Amino acid sequence: MAAGAAMTGSNVHVWVEEYLAYRRGLGFELKSPAWLLRDFAWYAEHVGHQGPLTLDLVTRWALRSRSADPAQAARRLGIIRSFARHRALLDSATEVPPMGLLGRVPRRQQPHIYSDAEIAALLREASRLRPRGGLSATTHATFFSLLVSTGLRLSEACHLTGKDVDLDHSLLTIRGSKFRKSRWVPLHPSATRALTLYAVHRDAVVPADPASFFFRTQRVPELTPAAVEKAFARIRRRLGWSAQGRSRRPRIHDARHTFCVRRLQRWYEEGADVGQKILALSTYLGHAKVTDTYWYLTGVPELMALASKRFEGIVQRHQEHAP
Repeated sequence: MAAGAAMTGSNVHVWVEEYLAYRRGLGFELKSPAWLLRDFAWYAEHVGHQGPLTLDLVTRWALRSRSADPAQAARRLGIIRSFARHRALLDSATEVPPMGLLGRVPRRQQPHIYSDAEIAALLREASRLRPRGGLSATTHATFFSLLVSTGLRLSEACHLTGKDVDLDHSLLTIRGSKFRKSRWVPLHPSATRALTLYAVHRDAVVPADPASFFFRTQRVPELTPAAVEKAFARIRRRLGWSAQGRSRRPRIHDARHTFCVRRLQRWYEEGADVGQKILALSTYLGHAKVTDTYWYLTGVPELMALASKRFEGIVQRHQEHAP
């Protein structure tokens, strides 16, 4: 389409899909942004917008957020800003929202790092899920154990098939996950034993095909992220886990944070070369950039304290050997 050409509301949908295809071609998954961009396209069509994107249009859409969080409008506008910058390359009349137009987007909140007691409570309550004695309780308890012991993303664990879980070699194959990358994840012997016991129990209840999903219940052949989130919400209520005294309520994704932080803590305590180790950890976690892994170093006070202590020791040794 020629630059500067007039558009009808329906063309916003076309441009959004072109933009999503372009970004996904670069390796971005864009699940949440895709939903918001399509909602924006629907809104533009609903109000009968014509012509290039305008500040008025994108601002009115961003302010339509129903969230009680005052920063949500700024987050929504940030999604559209990236889209508008892309459109501006094709249509010079596009108005790109300036940074901070609806306020600053807050930095990521500090994650919750689970204690050993909290992990034990989570697994205990998971094993009590109804129906008692059914496959669902065993499935969720094993599933949460896997997240804690490997740091897998929720969707990665849900999408595992029998062929992806090699119990003979203690190895998981994660296929086409975030950024469409695949990787191998070695398992600790204790994790392999737990998965083996689960597989035996699962097959005794519902015989499984190796190509089917590894985690399932008696009624449903796949443990979906939505189902896991629902079960976790029930467990969280039973345990009384709230945001009181924390930066946020504990989440499933915090199991990934906990795994990473504990690994880094152990390396610091062992005096390992964290700079080298973190490269391997980044690959293990499936991060696109090692800087994504380094965020964990600054996101948790305990790690900051260990890093500072390590740095002070290095400085002190240099001073002692200085001429």
